[in-house]
Amino acid sequence: MSAPARTGWLARLWGLSTGRFGLAIVLAVGLAALVASAWTPFDPQSVDIAARWSPPGWPHVLGTDNAGRDIASLVMAGARTTVRVALGAGVIATLVGIVLAALGALTPRWSREAIVVLVDILVAFPVLLIAMMISAVWGGSLWVVIVSVGVGFGVNVARVARPELRRVLHSDFVLAARASGLDTVQILWRHLLPNIAPVFIVQLSWAMAVAVLAEAGLSYLGFGAPVTEPSWGLLLRDLQSFISAHPLSVVWPGLAITLTVLGLNLLGDGLREATDPTLARRSARPHVPAVVA
Repeated sequence: MSAPARTGWLARLWGLSTGRFGLAIVLAVGLAALVASAWTPFDPQSVDIAARWSPPGWPHVLGTDNAGRDIASLVMAGARTTVRVALGAGVIATLVGIVLAALGALTPRWSREAIVVLVDILVAFPVLLIAMMISAVWGGSLWVVIVSVGVGFGVNVARVARPELRRVLHSDFVLAARASGLDTVQILWRHLLPNIAPVFIVQLSWAMAVAVLAEAGLSYLGFGAPVTEPSWGLLLRDLQSFISAHPLSVVWPGLAITLTVLGLNLLGDGLREATDPTLARRSARPHVPAVVA
């Protein structure tokens, strides 16, 4: 029997149910955001009192709100804001996590201990509370949400990644690389980060999911996106006063938030399993049927 062919991580991801569903949801949200950047069925901010509370149908597929705005257009435009926040917070969280984890694992002992204490102190502060405090001082802004969630979750990423980085640091191949003359930065880039990439991938997906929830929650409370920026949180806040008379209108932005967060978490779990070398080797083993005596 020939050995099974080695497959790439993308093929392994597609072979997982969590990976397929998560990737499909995330791609759908990204496509909606991309389309909304150039076109929406109606102007999201266009007020048409004559068309207020139109039921779902043509031409308003998801109906209209109390100001006659097309809900489908608002949801599409809100996807654009959500993608910006998720990507921005994810990039910042990854950079902060890599820097803090590297400093906490590769520097001298006194510096490592100082980094550990600093990370433990910062983790004690809730990310959303910090974002609300900063927004109260500087005013509601998407950049406040992006930076607050990115830095706050980057500390959590560093806390999880540092032990993994220390474990890989004492591996035989890292010792061999150090003996061959590679400096610390080269070892970190070539050997350490690729081996702890699954940890960063999972944490990155969580950071993006938290960013989506944070933006929606802060916008709902008035600390996030400004009123001129389409946002699912702002749409929920505008429609919640009419939930008794028009409950279906609140379903669409709430469903968009739920599916986006679910998709990011499923995609993160799928990527972790698809990129983890140990899990990949385990799934690549041929199945040997049991022999019944």
